[in-house]
Amino acid sequence: MQHDNAGSPPSFGRPLDGIRVLALEQVMAVPFATQLLARLGADVVKVEPLTGESGRASQPAMIDAAGQPAGATFLRYGGSKRAVAVDYRDERGRDLILRLAESFDVVAENLGPGRADKFGLGYEAMSARNPKLIYLSVTGFGSRGDSPYASWPAYAAVAEAMSGIYEYARRPHQPPVINPVGGLGDIGSGMFGVIGVLAALRHRDRTGLGQHIDIAMLDSMIAIADVPVNYWSMGMRAEPDTELRVPYILNSFRASDGWCVVQVIRDHQFPRLARLLGHPEWESDERFATRWGWYDHWSDTIRPALEAWAADRTMLAAASELAAAGVTAAPCLTAEQLVADPHVTARRMLVEIPRPDGVEQPVLVPGNPVKLSRVPEQPDSLPPTVGQHTAEVLASDLGLTAPEIESLRAAGVIGVAGPARP
Repeated sequence: MQHDNAGSPPSFGRPLDGIRVLALEQVMAVPFATQLLARLGADVVKVEPLTGESGRASQPAMIDAAGQPAGATFLRYGGSKRAVAVDYRDERGRDLILRLAESFDVVAENLGPGRADKFGLGYEAMSARNPKLIYLSVTGFGSRGDSPYASWPAYAAVAEAMSGIYEYARRPHQPPVINPVGGLGDIGSGMFGVIGVLAALRHRDRTGLGQHIDIAMLDSMIAIADVPVNYWSMGMRAEPDTELRVPYILNSFRASDGWCVVQVIRDHQFPRLARLLGHPEWESDERFATRWGWYDHWSDTIRPALEAWAADRTMLAAASELAAAGVTAAPCLTAEQLVADPHVTARRMLVEIPRPDGVEQPVLVPGNPVKLSRVPEQPDSLPPTVGQHTAEVLASDLGLTAPEIESLRAAGVIGVAGPARP
């Protein structure tokens, strides 16, 4: 990280210091969004059912300090938050959440289509109590009711499939590859949610008013998977179970220890590749006179030459030489190789979560990709146990006394747990 002068960076605080987020969240999209907001300084309070949100039940899992399962999905996006357990099916629980929302800047929810409104926790109910409230909803198809699929439940694969990217990337006579980049539909939706929250906070600075941010996962994936419809509209269309013919090289090749990807998309890049591979004659070869020829002769000419050249080179060496020659390439890393990669270490892009259940290998989750030159990164707090901060939040925000909190706990309205770790 670069700073204006040597030594410790000046302490400006974090951009979202003082912003409070109440998260009625589960699984991935909103948990990712609120974790990013927390890493930027927001105080995020996660509201869960008494048994915990569904991401805690994902597999694989570890056993947390409270002796409860903590699933991989929850662990990835649970850090840097406080956790409150409330039964919002109970009227008293709903009242607690509504009262809490009066002192928060943002409410973020992805409970499922129409569920927040069903429980009286939707935007209208909350904004009536707090007109300055910014309310983020993430659903598969939007919360306005203008989509024919509005009532459908949706995970990432649903939005990804309907965006067209699965069929676009499908190889002839093979089924689609599902979730090829993990939960892209969730993470992409969460990122757009963060952008919406930041924009709404800026808008509130000028107007004093909150608003509802409506993020549809399918909308997000259409924005991210931008190629299928755009290319189709420009005449690039494939017959069923045929390969789409494209005017560029974007493919893989074998090196001595694995696979690399290479991308040649501009006219000046192909001669660089040709010279590096020892085939300067390709520059005047009529077969390669246009970019379409690169595609047409990839399998019979270019790839064999590239793989012959790379046969005694490692993935990293091959990619490095291609990059030095001005050709875009990269190794296709395994998880083990990524963990040991010097970029990952230098950028602190993997965070270790120690396991209290006796397993030596810590859980690794992604770090913060947003690097700010004037804001030093701070370590994430560990993912909370269910209800770890219930008593703390209800006492500080609502002024509830210890006997009142105990009465709600005994009635099954809230879940209260002691600190998970020192």
